Amino acid sequence: MATRKFQRKPEDFVCEWCGTQVKGTGYTDHCPSCLASKHVDINPGDRASECGGKMMPMGAVYQKGEFTITYQCLVCREQKRVRAAQDDNRDMLIKLAAARPSRPKR
Repeated sequence: MATRKFQRKPEDFVCEWCGTQVKGTGYTDHCPSCLASKHVDINPGDRASECGGKMMPMGAVYQKGEFTITYQCLVCREQKRVRAAQDDNRDMLIKLAAARPSRPKR
């Protein structure tokens, strides 16, 4: 039996970067305040990554009315792209998009 690519897991967490207490919706995969994340998934929500490193927001792209954030893990250097959430810090998204509109290496 195949596992789903996306698993919804509503989890609250405290951001390891800025200390913000985040109320998870099941789609929350990064801090809405500083946009930092943690490398815990292989596929969204599976919590199967053994890395556990901090994911640094490296850039953002604005297309079709939404932002996509590019992350790089500070431990294993893996890059991932995720859709920004409605409650994400818009000023930070704009700065990321202006500074370095990046895409992950494939």
